[in-house]
Amino acid sequence: MEKQNSLERICQALAAIPKGRVVTYGDLAEMAGYPRAARLAGQTLRKLPRGTKLPWHRVINAQGRISLPEPGASRQRERLEREGVILLKGRVDMGKYRWKP
Repeated sequence: MEKQNSLERICQALAAIPKGRVVTYGDLAEMAGYPRAARLAGQTLRKLPRGTKLPWHRVINAQGRISLPEPGASRQRERLEREGVILLKGRVDMGKYRWKP
């Protein structure tokens, strides 16, 4: 798998996630054409430049939780809440907010 191609495909898939919805790392990888490559999606998100316009905050783990350590977790939670995504006890209701294209 070519690194530049995977980066572009994951970024395109990331850009497609609608406001107020979330996907898992595995969902993002699958949307980009890399099924079962959740770690690749996570690695790609870690490489995004600070201040990116891509909606990185719309990607959460398969349990509906934010995986980032602080202070990134607080930023992600704030951005999700501004978009109307509610976290109860640190979890997103995947049945309500998960996006499947």
